Amino acid sequence: MNYPSQVKLVDVGPRDGLQNEKEPVPAAVKIELVHRLQDAGLREIEVTSFVSPKWVPQMADNAEVMAGIRRQPGVRYSVLTPNMKGLEAAIPCRPDEIVVFAAASEAFSQRNINCSIAESIERFAPVVEAARANGIYVRGALSVAVGCPYQGKVSAEEVERVARLMKGIGVQHLGVADTIGVGTPRVVRRAMEAALKHYELQDVSGHFHDTYGQALVNTMACLEMGIWQYDSSVAGLGGCPYAKGATGNVATEDVVYMLHGMEIDTGIDLDKLIDAGKYISDFLGRKPNSRAATALLNQRAA
Repeated sequence: MNYPSQVKLVDVGPRDGLQNEKEPVPAAVKIELVHRLQDAGLREIEVTSFVSPKWVPQMADNAEVMAGIRRQPGVRYSVLTPNMKGLEAAIPCRPDEIVVFAAASEAFSQRNINCSIAESIERFAPVVEAARANGIYVRGALSVAVGCPYQGKVSAEEVERVARLMKGIGVQHLGVADTIGVGTPRVVRRAMEAALKHYELQDVSGHFHDTYGQALVNTMACLEMGIWQYDSSVAGLGGCPYAKGATGNVATEDVVYMLHGMEIDTGIDLDKLIDAGKYISDFLGRKPNSRAATALLNQRAA
């Protein structure tokens, strides 16, 4: 197999990982987590989201967090902006990248954001245009790309349609997300192939959840296709909101351990990454949701 020699990871822990935590996480803790991630070698960090605090109270401190970060050259700091109001609030905070999202399933789009896929794309078009006019890179997240909690299976044709629509409004990069973690390698490959009909290889990434323990094998399937960019979450932060108690985002530590074992460069110091995961897990009062971190922390203790 011609695996990529280098992989870029986007750590979504500070945003996607923490957004559903019931107890407030202070801005200072979020800032320290970002600092620890960049010190470990992460060069892409999804920091926060500019959404209504009514819907996501955990992200109400978005401007404070962005202002408190000690920015490092070569690190890209991204924020989620679901609408124009969010973008307008984000621009003064100088994000390097914004993230917009659409669903591959009509049922999910209606249940999640109360509009059709076509309407959601229409809403995002001015957001994308304004972001790019301000020199901000635009990444799109294509959720439920292989399975939907309401519809069930999602076809490659549905993925291709939304990839085409997102490309049409100027979204520069497409992340193909298995939001509920039901995907298996062959199905994930089909979704990726659909996205690649409209995006170049360097403009596509994978976002896998580990609900059924498939995230690493799905990553392997995409590595075999030459895909070299992935989202992951330190300490496996973030459960799957559609499967109560289930594991959500794949742990960055597990992905890095696998990639380093395959002699694929990530630029990440695994020991420092484990320290970052332990830091936030200790604050949250639970163990890191990472097999690699658990094993290596146990080794340290011994």
